[in-house]
Amino acid sequence: MRAKASLIIALTLGLVMVIASVLPVMAQQDTTPTTGTAQQSTSPVFIKSHRVSVEITDQIARTTIEQVFVNEGAVQAEGTYVFPLPRGVTISDLKMIIDGVPIQAQILEKDEARAIYDQIVRQLRDPALLEYVGTDAIQANVFPIPAGGQRTLQIEYTQLLPVESGLVHYVYPLRTRHVSPLPVGELSIRVSVESNDPISNVYSPTHPIAIDRKSDTSFVAGFETTNTQEATDFSLYYGVSSEDINLNLLTYRESASEDGFFVVLVSPPVEVDESRVIPKDVIVVLDQSGSMFGEKWDQARAATKYVLDNLNSEDRFNLVVFSTGVNVYANDMQGLDAVEDAKDWISGLEAIGGTNIDGALKAALDMNGRERQTVILFLTDGLPTEGETVGANILANVKANAPENVRFFTFGVGDDVDTVLLDQLSQNYGGTSAYVRPTERVDEEVSNLYNKINSPVLTDLVLEIEGVNVYDVYPAINNLPDLFVGSQLIIAGRYRGDADNASLRLSGKVENETQTFTYSELDFRANAGGEELIPRLWATRRIGDLLNQIRLNGENSELVDSIVRLSIRYGIITPYTSFLITEDDIFTQTGREDVLREAQSQAGQSPGMTTGSEGVQAADDANEMANAPAAMPLPTMTVAGTSGDFGGGEAGQTEGYYAPQQPIQIVGDRTFVWRDGVWIDTTYDADTMEPEQIVFLSDAYFELLDADERVAEFYAVGDHIIFVLDDQAYEIVPE
Repeated sequence: MRAKASLIIALTLGLVMVIASVLPVMAQQDTTPTTGTAQQSTSPVFIKSHRVSVEITDQIARTTIEQVFVNEGAVQAEGTYVFPLPRGVTISDLKMIIDGVPIQAQILEKDEARAIYDQIVRQLRDPALLEYVGTDAIQANVFPIPAGGQRTLQIEYTQLLPVESGLVHYVYPLRTRHVSPLPVGELSIRVSVESNDPISNVYSPTHPIAIDRKSDTSFVAGFETTNTQEATDFSLYYGVSSEDINLNLLTYRESASEDGFFVVLVSPPVEVDESRVIPKDVIVVLDQSGSMFGEKWDQARAATKYVLDNLNSEDRFNLVVFSTGVNVYANDMQGLDAVEDAKDWISGLEAIGGTNIDGALKAALDMNGRERQTVILFLTDGLPTEGETVGANILANVKANAPENVRFFTFGVGDDVDTVLLDQLSQNYGGTSAYVRPTERVDEEVSNLYNKINSPVLTDLVLEIEGVNVYDVYPAINNLPDLFVGSQLIIAGRYRGDADNASLRLSGKVENETQTFTYSELDFRANAGGEELIPRLWATRRIGDLLNQIRLNGENSELVDSIVRLSIRYGIITPYTSFLITEDDIFTQTGREDVLREAQSQAGQSPGMTTGSEGVQAADDANEMANAPAAMPLPTMTVAGTSGDFGGGEAGQTEGYYAPQQPIQIVGDRTFVWRDGVWIDTTYDADTMEPEQIVFLSDAYFELLDADERVAEFYAVGDHIIFVLDDQAYEIVPE
């Protein structure tokens, strides 16, 4: 049997083939998922794989898409393809191929595309497509997918990329969550960039990308995942600059009356002459206690040998091992000619005895030359049991002996470590902490970190910002980490006022000489707009910093209150805010006071633990948030046998499929949470706002959309929602 249907009938009875995840429009079923209602999708058509390859040469981007659709149904499926383009994008050289055969496709301008979106929404009674209002689209003719068969679709198009604040910006329309009942099986994006000029910062605020920098003028960025329903489009920025130290600025402001958010990106050139790399002293401090015996000790020795084999030509080193006592390889710092002897020395040692952390740190600091940068790699798997055993006293002894030029990088192996001691060592002395869990390898963690810090080019960094008032900046601009070859520093903060001619001054040391770099005419925007994921990145880092304050210094109600309020506003789950995925009331003053009391009653539990598996996990989580390069991912729940309690548009499944469910949705810089069948904007205050009710798909519904296209993304959340626009609350209610 072959399905015969016009465009609208096909769209009414099947799935909408939309956006980059592209869903085939079928006429086989009359069950359509509607975001915001708990309907189950039984569609037999899904996307097996979705691969995107992008080649960018001097702002000209050519995007190639390959998608494989599979029809597991018993009858042939037929549909029409609609692909919304990124907002403001103009494309050329469009090609579309199905199973090797070229087909005709056309580009619909935004008004034509809007007419199709409106028609689909009215027929399907599903608002998902409305988030693409205001965009152009690609439309292709109907094509069949045979029962039990598959089709491979390829699209190619070319576009000129815009430059924003000195950054070239590429966007690929990847959001699938609102329109897809099923996840994409395999998703991969590969972006290859070539430039005539040196490329500086590379950054994605939306996805965790791997970056391979082959030279100063090229790079490849990649992202892969499986069984996914993406909540955001893929966004990539890169700068083009020939500065010695590259700096770029991104900003966001919800409205002119509210304070803004900013991100500063700082990086050195990829290719740096060896003479510019700062010589350093490296001291490896290694726990040799009996608890390290066996595989852990073998891996620790392998990690030490890796560090020795990768010293730079002008570096010096020494080794300290400790158990009940302390054993030092040499009385003073050694050059590269001693590396092989040191490797033999460490190979001859076995793990036995107690844990004298205080003595080991004192020995390491006593041998510091003080005339050059010193890196101490400190690795332990236990609590102090010999000599001084009180963490606060050990830290005081380090403070009394540590020079300004020392950096501590700490590694906690296993769960029986003092996370407060390790974290305060790294935070107080310009380094980082890493925790090697029982299933992870010590040598891999150490080598990964050492590769990042092996070649410093600027130390003791301080950033000064003139012309605009900044606050709550993470990391603090007067205590920034050192800058290394191949690294990128990401600074996130808030600002008041506006400045289209602000200046940033970055200063740091090259050995003992201070160098200063000035960047002028930077624009901290005054009006609404910008990169809308910056607020969640900033909130993620601030929450991580607050959690670390609680862990390291103890809890108080003010810190907990700040975490709760940020979590509600930006949809970030913490040990204090599980109520975001439950039915707690967070929209009235009484409800918020109740959840605050509940959160404060949890004080002293897992966030404040310092050792054991929960303590190590708390340290890991807080440090990950405090140093996050992008906003934290949304929480998920896993269910089976139903499309879930959080809306059919959120997930679905074929028989036997387990789909992730998300009780929180992020729309721009807004957070929506599911409460009693309604998606509610967390900026809504039930005590002070009286929502204007509008019936779903009524004339008033579309009139509000015509009046302000900003509501389009809110509408896409579901058919029963409450949101706030310009201080006015609206409630969309089902018919």
